[in-house]
Amino acid sequence: MHFSRKLQELSWTRRAAPGSRHCALLALGGLELLPDLSGALYVPDYRSLLVADLHFEKGSSFLRRGLYIPPFDTRSTLAVLEAAIDRLRPERLIALGDSFHDGSAGDRIDAVDLARIRNLSDCLEVIWISGNHDQKLPAGLGGRTAAEVSLGPLTLRHLPEPVLSGTFEIAGHYHPIASIVRRGRRLTSRSFVADRSRLIMPAFGAYTGGLDVRAPEISSLFSEQAFTAWMIGRSAIYSFSSAVLK
Repeated sequence: MHFSRKLQELSWTRRAAPGSRHCALLALGGLELLPDLSGALYVPDYRSLLVADLHFEKGSSFLRRGLYIPPFDTRSTLAVLEAAIDRLRPERLIALGDSFHDGSAGDRIDAVDLARIRNLSDCLEVIWISGNHDQKLPAGLGGRTAAEVSLGPLTLRHLPEPVLSGTFEIAGHYHPIASIVRRGRRLTSRSFVADRSRLIMPAFGAYTGGLDVRAPEISSLFSEQAFTAWMIGRSAIYSFSSAVLK
């Protein structure tokens, strides 16, 4: 599935104002990308909002196995997603796989939550990329499904694949987190991880865990294990070279 470029009327080349929910823009494949505090990524030239690893109904899957945690993660995740859509006003939402925690999530999801998900596709174009957790999506979601999506030079998929010279990828799956030490304190947060050819999205879901970006599963995806982690703080997003991460 391939989409052609649609230039924004607004300019996104400036840095965000202090206190905003954005940071300086990322660049990949000649496109500017706007990371959001929610963990979403906005692609202005395509008016597309990207999210990865929503893992709807993870809480109810634990409950089914006798592990009680409040099973309201779907509702919480949807609230954050809806707020990001209201704020950024995309024309298209692309979910990069593992939107649902397992194949039976559709049997457990509350009807109100399912209706809210369906309402997304009534308001904008929605594309569900399949992941390893949700190869079978619940019925009645709305939108379309795809194995991968192309936004101009960018290929969007769930699992990262080898990136050939001159190609560019945005993927999910690994739920990256990064840590730094400041004033003797170790600070850890969800992170976008990128080099000049690949970007790995943070997990968006409320109950998703994380994998340290220095773990070989993530670091080996980048040439010479050199990359930048864009750490999501409370009020801003900060970039750090892989060399300074702890």
